[in-house]
Amino acid sequence: MATKSTMKSSPKAAMELIEKNGVPYVQCMFSDVRGIIQSFNVPAKELLKESTWESGIGFDGSSVRGFKSIDESDMIWKPDPATAKFLPWIDDPIQKTVVLFGDVYEAFGGGPSGCDPRGAARRAAEKAASLGYTAIVAPEIEFFVVDDFDPMNLVHDWWATPNGGKGDSWAGPRPLPYSKELTTIRPKEGYFRTPPEDSTHDFRNELAYYLTKMGIEIEYHHHEVSTCGQVELNFRPTDPVTCGDYALLYKYTAKNLAHRRGMKAIFMPKPLYLDNASGMHVHQSLWQNGKPSFYDEKDGYAEMSQIGRYYVGGLLKHARALAAICCPTVNSYKRLVPGFEAPINIMWSRRNRSALTRIPVYKKGPEHAKEKRAEYRGADPSANPYLAFACMVAAGLDGIKNRINPPDPVDHDVYEMNESEKKKHGIGKLPTSLHESIQALEADEVIQEALGETICKAFVELKTAEWNQYCLQITPWEVAKYLDY
Repeated sequence: MATKSTMKSSPKAAMELIEKNGVPYVQCMFSDVRGIIQSFNVPAKELLKESTWESGIGFDGSSVRGFKSIDESDMIWKPDPATAKFLPWIDDPIQKTVVLFGDVYEAFGGGPSGCDPRGAARRAAEKAASLGYTAIVAPEIEFFVVDDFDPMNLVHDWWATPNGGKGDSWAGPRPLPYSKELTTIRPKEGYFRTPPEDSTHDFRNELAYYLTKMGIEIEYHHHEVSTCGQVELNFRPTDPVTCGDYALLYKYTAKNLAHRRGMKAIFMPKPLYLDNASGMHVHQSLWQNGKPSFYDEKDGYAEMSQIGRYYVGGLLKHARALAAICCPTVNSYKRLVPGFEAPINIMWSRRNRSALTRIPVYKKGPEHAKEKRAEYRGADPSANPYLAFACMVAAGLDGIKNRINPPDPVDHDVYEMNESEKKKHGIGKLPTSLHESIQALEADEVIQEALGETICKAFVELKTAEWNQYCLQITPWEVAKYLDY
């Protein structure tokens, strides 16, 4: 799981990229607390001034979710020259664009702002460095690409019922993307399908091509398990800050390329009823002096070092609080249910995909030491990647600091175990709702510290309001289920 070190760059290199491509405007990007990209465009000539890189550009922080109140609205965005990317799919000379991610600062000479999610990822990387480690992460980001998705026209699905058709004759509503695939790939049978059944093939090639052109190395891509255009692209591991940038650029590129094809890319975790949802499994490891810290040839179970086991112990200990950050929407918890390959049990294993944390064992031997990592399966694509990576690394480091040994690994399908068997193996449960995960976050000082006081407070306020809004809604399911009571 080796990676290049964090790319160093100077404003000069970024300015050369802007001039070389004849770019009239630069799109300046950062993330709000939720993980939604915020951007504004400035004339390229402003970025051709070295002073702009020093002093930054002002903006209204009160209009960004989770940032500032109206009486403290002034903030500064400072570009990170290492993130400059020319968007290679745009040919129109008027629309040619370079995107730049940057960091958010307090106004009037203040330092880095505590509300900037990118700063949380940087603090996690620095915490690892202070302990002598380099933290490396790599997400598998799944999403749906469909022809259309109309949230105002949900289709009542009369044929799909739980338990293989047993029970009530109606189980809707089902938000039905109008995809050509729906008639050719049955639910749960989409994994590794080929064209013509897989109608996403050309889109994925295009997405991988353009991401590669922007310097994001793609390992592979494929159709995922669910029907109706569920896809996955994996890119190579890197540090938490760069990986957060890449994750957002991945989403941005997918949405824009899908739009150009008259389609929609959907990163909502569970858009389809009774089919697999989209996850964001995050592979992570620590390195020390250029060597992988998770590898131990003498370990007969998974060639996992004691440091790696402590790291896993930290992930498991803080899993319930991590759920708030890694599964941050009401919809996330409609993914975390039995029967759809989503992790709901707090345990670890090697080849077992029902585990929350998995240690891949595809290959064996010291020649594959660099590939040794822990795969945390309890995140989804609605998460803010900066915050998710920061909190996972913080949890793992806490495991190392406090020598938290995980329970014995479980190599059985946990979905087939009863409650007494789970208790015997010390298997806990992830929260079953956003509300429950917020409560876990409020009781976990390690994850709160990883977020920082400002982000933690804003996040809890936003998500509590989101939960309360959801509880007040009357859904079509309720009307159909209870109207005749």
